[in-house]
Formats: sequence, C-alpha cells, structure tokens
Amino acid sequence: MGDMLYRKLPHGDERISVIGMGMGSIHEGSEEEIEQTVLMAMEHGINYFDMVASEAKPYPCYARAFAGKRDKVILQMHFGALYDGGKYGWTQDLAKIRRTFEGQLKQLNTDYTDMGFVHCIDEVEDYNRVISSGLWDYMLSLKENGVIRHLGLSSHNPDIVRRFLDTGRIDMVMFSINPAYDYSTGTYGIGTNADRSRLYRECEREGVGISVMKPFGGGQLLSAKTSPFKQELSRIQCIQYALDRPAVLTVLPGIRNRADLSDILRYLDASPQEKDYSVISDFTPANAEGVCVYCNHCQPCPRGIDIGLINKYYDLALAGDQMAAGHYQKLSIKADACVQCGHCEARCPFHVKQETRMKEIAEYFNNQNI
Repeated sequence: MGDMLYRKLPHGDERISVIGMGMGSIHEGSEEEIEQTVLMAMEHGINYFDMVASEAKPYPCYARAFAGKRDKVILQMHFGALYDGGKYGWTQDLAKIRRTFEGQLKQLNTDYTDMGFVHCIDEVEDYNRVISSGLWDYMLSLKENGVIRHLGLSSHNPDIVRRFLDTGRIDMVMFSINPAYDYSTGTYGIGTNADRSRLYRECEREGVGISVMKPFGGGQLLSAKTSPFKQELSRIQCIQYALDRPAVLTVLPGIRNRADLSDILRYLDASPQEKDYSVISDFTPANAEGVCVYCNHCQPCPRGIDIGLINKYYDLALAGDQMAAGHYQKLSIKADACVQCGHCEARCPFHVKQETRMKEIAEYFNNQNI
C-alpha cells in the first residue's frame, strides 16, 4: 500500500490525510468489525474522522480504537446531529445539542473536538436560527475555551457557506463535491458550476479547508445504471476529482468495513491513468434526459419548494444514504406542498416529470417517517 498523503490546514498546524473516513454506513458491521476498520484506517495513515453516524452503535467502537491515540486523530464533530433512541436525528434545540456533544466527549474519553461543525445547514431559515438561538454563541464560547479547536459547518448550499465565511470565524467546511454536482456543462448540485467553482476559490482565498462528502454522489456515479450521465466512474477517479478542487484537504467516503476501506486505499497505489477523470469531458446534459440532475432551472417554484434539493435527498435515500431521510424531514417546505401547477415541468431542460415525482417523493418520505 502506498504512503498516505497529507495537506495542511491553512488556519492551523494540523496535517490532514487526503483520505478521511465517513461513518454513515459503518453501523452495518459488527462492533468488532467497526473497531478493526477504524484501527486499520489509522494504521494506513488516515487521521481525519467524520463523527456523524446513522445510529449510536459505532461510538463505543471508535472510543476503543482511539484509546491512547487521541492525539493521532482529528475528529470532525457535528452540533445538531442527535441520537435519541439510538437513531440519527437532526435538531437545532440548544439544550439537546449541548447534551449530545457533552455525552459524546465523555463517550470518546476526550475533552475537546478538533473540528466543531454546525450540522447540515442548507436553508437561510436554519442559518438564522443558528445565529439567533444561542447555538453559534455557544460554539464560539467553546472555541474560546479550547473545547473546539476549529469552527466550521456542513452544507450542500454555496450561499449558506458564504454566510459563514462572512463571519470570519470558520476554518473548515464539509461540502458535497463530485462530477455530477459540479460538471461544467450543467448546474448539478445546488448552485451553478460557476458559482460552486467560485465558492471553492473563495474558501481557498480565505484559508478555509474543505472536507468532501458525497464524493461518489451517494454511490450513483459508480454505476452507469444510476449515474445521471449514464456512464460509470471509478472511486479512484471521483477521489482525484474532488482532491483537485481548490481548498479541498480531504475526501470522506462512507466506509462500511475493512473490505470497503481496502478498496478506497487503492487510491494510494493508483496510476496516473487510473486517476484520470478526463472522461467527464464526454458528459452532456442529454445523457440525463428525464432524470433530475438538481440543476434548479425549474425555479422559482410558486410554492417555494426547493425541487433540486428534495430530488437529491430522495435519490440519496434510494441509493442507501441512511441520513437523507433526516435531512429531508427537516426541510421547512416538503414535496407534499406541490400543487401540480406545471411551472417546473415547463422549465425543466431534461423533461423530468416533477409533478409525478413530487407525489412519489412525498409518499416515500411520509412512509419513512411512520
């Protein structure tokens, strides 16, 4: 296995492994498998760990793996992820956030987190509540007292990231980056390609690093059947693509077990040919005919529905993302607000039947919420 590569956090001395570890699916393994996977990651030089799981099960396993090695790992902990009843949830209730964070510190046998992130802020209303509810002040006080070493957030929305950049207080952001969301012939993901590219440059200019979530588009890019481009990319190509974006320090693929980890670590031995993702130059919007690619050309919705984001959460949920349903449920306006006016379908360049899809999405997530 090749040696791990590291990139320095601009506003700090930390050297961050270019491959980190997401934990959204790691609960699928046994407790022994979880612990051994984390130990294997550390043995191969991975030092950056995202700490949002789909359920509470993995945390004691991580604690055992980190025992005696806390100074060797960089933890990215989220303020707003909740585990009442052992399952993932989302909250902006300050008392619940405080209780969850303090409990996780105790469980992990540490008195600080390297990265303290406001969790999954995608809407302006969420941002306003973070600032006005006392959560941001609470996190600032933890930063001043050394309990948080670096402040940041996770988001899918460039405009929200910019609002936090404007505070001048963040050092890191977790953002979804992959060719499907970024590709230059379309506006995949939230924001146009030009807007997203500008955000990466703004982060780089401000010395704010990016940790990448969804590098494989929830797994969709790994199969021609599920890719919006109808063409398969490899994990290695997707990782290299993300690492080539300005300000990116680390890529955090979801890992279920040691077999997944071994597959991801192949990146370290990959040849330039294996890392070459120039095939994306062949992608065109026509490849995605009839499939929502989250471009938001359908906006504005008269009912205020964020059609692209709702479609993204639905596709991620169908692809196995354990947290997508939680992200959907916290939206202030959901798919069932659709009044079937036809405005979106008239504007969609890919001829997606969004009226039918809104009904389908609403029914799916309503059933998930039972």
